[in-house]
Amino acid sequence: MAEHVIQFYAKAETSRIARIGLFLRKNRRLIIAIQWVIVVLYAAMVIIPAFIPLPAEDAHIWDNLRLFAQFCFWGLWWPGVMIATVTMGRVWCGLFCPEGAISEWVSQYGRGKALPRWLKWTGWPFVAFVCTTVYGQLVSVYEYPQAALLVLGGSTVAAIGIGLLYGREKRIWCRYLCPASGVFAVLAKIAPLHYKVDRDAWDKHQGDFEPVNCAPLLDVRRMTSASECHSCGRCAGQRDAVTYSARSPFSEILDFNNPAKTPDALTLVYGVLGVATAAFQWTLSPWLLSAKLAAAEWLVDHDHFALLDNDVPWWLLTHYPEASDLFTWLDGALILAYLLGGGFLLGSLLLIGPAIAARVLKTEHLTWQRFTLALTPLAAASVILGLSMLTVTHLKAEHLWLGWLPYFRIALLTLGCLGSLWLAFQLVLRSTGNVGQKLLAGIVMLSPVGLMATIWTLVFFVW
Repeated sequence: MAEHVIQFYAKAETSRIARIGLFLRKNRRLIIAIQWVIVVLYAAMVIIPAFIPLPAEDAHIWDNLRLFAQFCFWGLWWPGVMIATVTMGRVWCGLFCPEGAISEWVSQYGRGKALPRWLKWTGWPFVAFVCTTVYGQLVSVYEYPQAALLVLGGSTVAAIGIGLLYGREKRIWCRYLCPASGVFAVLAKIAPLHYKVDRDAWDKHQGDFEPVNCAPLLDVRRMTSASECHSCGRCAGQRDAVTYSARSPFSEILDFNNPAKTPDALTLVYGVLGVATAAFQWTLSPWLLSAKLAAAEWLVDHDHFALLDNDVPWWLLTHYPEASDLFTWLDGALILAYLLGGGFLLGSLLLIGPAIAARVLKTEHLTWQRFTLALTPLAAASVILGLSMLTVTHLKAEHLWLGWLPYFRIALLTLGCLGSLWLAFQLVLRSTGNVGQKLLAGIVMLSPVGLMATIWTLVFFVW
């Protein structure tokens, strides 16, 4: 009796979730209207603050547009987008993203050219993410609206250009070139909500049906992953085979029918856990400070002063004399080296565990890529922790009570670590290796989790 009750409520819950997808499909006009409202707000909050002077010392978020825009973009927007992606898939991409909406709209009036081979290279999202992240740090995109206009506005202009050149009512920019696309693709793998495709029902369906305009160019019939799906709802109910439904957040990575792709694995370790982590903590790093002092002392002792010059264009390195915030060429070189070199080193260290585990177990489907993707929960916690540092900065400036903050950080980091360890151990248990091999693989998978936990402990509680 109890089992039947549980099944009844499970089906009822599934039905409620499925209705959300059907609602989205039936209300495209409402969604488009919301997207255009977001486009207008996005444009206003990116452009207007860039022409507003520095806020006074007693200015607040609620009475200064410049501070308000910074808080919305970096204190609420990005952390919120990442949280939404981890919990609901790429709903930001499909329902709200202004760049995606504009790119799809302008493609209706563009040249509609076929996609060239170079544009389809799977490494572009990773390269774009690294370049955008590094450049944003060099020009202090989080602190100055001029830099935000340059970075965000430049990305939007590029999205419009791609939309005018390629595709017809499609999101070519989002699929192949968006700097955040690779990150979203990785984090969506653990989203407990996704669009499930029943392949048998699709193939058996008879009768007429309306074709789906899948903006990111997915083969819906063969879709098994939430990585590239934009969760827009356009295909919900298609051929009675596509359903918005709940799943275990670990199911996709543990499903060997879903390929563990190399671009996803490299984006995770070198992008989300590598370069992004370095970007979040370089301002606090005593290692970078020590390197800067040593380098500056050496340059002065040897009468080399060119690198100590701070007369640098603001669009190349941070240069705001009115705020007494000036980067020298030395600052730029060291930050660049720290982000790229430190990110590469950290990513390489994180890969050691997955590489050894895959090598030891020698089991089909248990590749280093799949073991690397087991770190996805930790990557999600890491990027949310890093972005929330910006939120905390704004809240501290408003003198709000943050006594809860250490507990929140510990809880989120612990949740990410435990999630990744559980995934790693489940993969190990599904291998064909003997007890000794499984034990060794499990032990080595502790190393990347322990390394990231150590880094965030240093950032929050030591430095």
